[in-house]
Amino acid sequence: MAVLGGLENFDKNLLKSDALHQYILETSVYPREHEQLKALRETSEKHIMGIMSLPPEEGQLLNMLIKVLSAKKTLEIGVFTGYSLLATALALPRDGKVNDDVLYDFAFVDADKNNYAKYHERLIKLVKVGGIIAYDNTLWFGSVAEVDPSFPKEALEMREFLLKHNKFLASDTRIEISQISIGDGLTICHRVL
Repeated sequence: MAVLGGLENFDKNLLKSDALHQYILETSVYPREHEQLKALRETSEKHIMGIMSLPPEEGQLLNMLIKVLSAKKTLEIGVFTGYSLLATALALPRDGKVNDDVLYDFAFVDADKNNYAKYHERLIKLVKVGGIIAYDNTLWFGSVAEVDPSFPKEALEMREFLLKHNKFLASDTRIEISQISIGDGLTICHRVL
């Protein structure tokens, strides 16, 4: 995947403080991380494309959102090694389903960024009013605000798609949004129309 070439030297931690990030992980994430999530995280971190892994603090947030929503039907687009999917599945009640119904309560998108706009239009039809659509990587290593001169050219192309997508989401009256600087940026869209 050419887009990720050169990004392994960039940090998805937008806090820019390794000590603060480590504090968050050790205080509230790792002690509560399910043993299967921990094993998957540790394996994913060793993968050559490990940078694509969902940060555990973001998985914890998705898990909580699903529980607060009382979501029973969820959809995932893009799962890499499956950390986000497992975090979602563990949050569902016994009668909950992943990718198995017509109208969904929750959708998480962490796939090809150049297609986020297409996914959004489709998800507006698939996620019920009152449901949540969450997009990963919407701050793209912080490059949406400031580009590091050493940022890979291929990654700049994805930045452009994300800038357009973020601008569109901000103007879409069918949703309410909150963009969070967790991991590499997460935009949570609450469908209202």
